[in-house]
Amino acid sequence: MNIPSKILQNAVDQISSLPGIGKKTALRLALSLLKRSEDEISAFSGSIQNLKHEIKECSRCYNLSDKEVCSICENPHRNPKLLCIVEDIRDVMAIESTGKFKGLFHVLGGVISPMDGIGPNDLKIEQLLKRLKTESINEIILALSTTMEGDTTAFFLSKKMSSFDVNLTTIARGVSSGDELEYIDEITLGRSIVNRLPYRIEQSNSI
Repeated sequence: MNIPSKILQNAVDQISSLPGIGKKTALRLALSLLKRSEDEISAFSGSIQNLKHEIKECSRCYNLSDKEVCSICENPHRNPKLLCIVEDIRDVMAIESTGKFKGLFHVLGGVISPMDGIGPNDLKIEQLLKRLKTESINEIILALSTTMEGDTTAFFLSKKMSSFDVNLTTIARGVSSGDELEYIDEITLGRSIVNRLPYRIEQSNSI
């Protein structure tokens, strides 16, 4: 791709570094930005700066937040006895968009994946166990992707939480094996949350 301006080329390189954006799309976006006013460009760049410097992790559930504690954890109308465990913030957004879940969340920050060098200590598992000790939680929903890594993580968590007096459930398998929550349509995901099932350990091997 022959771009006559080094400045434009640098903008294209930066935009195309984002996932799912190729060089042609990056060029189209960069040219679109060129047509915007200085105020619009200033607002655009400022929002990117704020994204990096102002967003925090919720100190309770590790969801993204503008404050120390996120709006979900602060909401007095949420059920504090119902806790949904998810892989990352995209899953929080997916479940929230269904409008079917009224409890709280705990974001692990990933799943156990030895192939990627991610072990239990790399996730927010100890923080989860601390919440179980300090909060009055009656039910935990394991809303992890139905991949091998998600199932391995669910199995590991079930072992870690076996000493706690909580009802352990999982999303219904209307969600196909191998699916990641963020790509499931809202109706299917909502029904899977509402029609959740008791969690049963099906794996014969241990971690």
